[in-house]
Amino acid sequence: MVPFIDVVLVLLIIFMITAPILQSSIEVDVPKTKMTHEITEQKIVVTMDKNQLVYLGNDPVNVHDLGSKIQAKIKKPNEGIFLRCDRTVPFGAFATLMDTLRQSGISNISIVTEPLPDRPGGR
Repeated sequence: MVPFIDVVLVLLIIFMITAPILQSSIEVDVPKTKMTHEITEQKIVVTMDKNQLVYLGNDPVNVHDLGSKIQAKIKKPNEGIFLRCDRTVPFGAFATLMDTLRQSGISNISIVTEPLPDRPGGR
């Protein structure tokens, strides 16, 4: 019975991490990092795909209109957003998107990444 509980807990953690990412139907290969945190709340999702197209939720949006559209969706003053960006996007495009978000008054930006797979052998 104990191993079954372990499997269920691991599946629950995986679901909690991937659920906000799955809400978007836009295909993005986010970077993999060693340090990841559980996502425990729903936030607005901004996505930049490999073609450098920007989406607010699942809707395409012009990067120049992004700030005003996010401000219209925000319910609380310091509400944060999730930023998903394809790992092949040049850093300059990512920096421009971050700058646009900051200029629109968004200061709580969480960058979405995937956890690195554990290596067998315990290293």
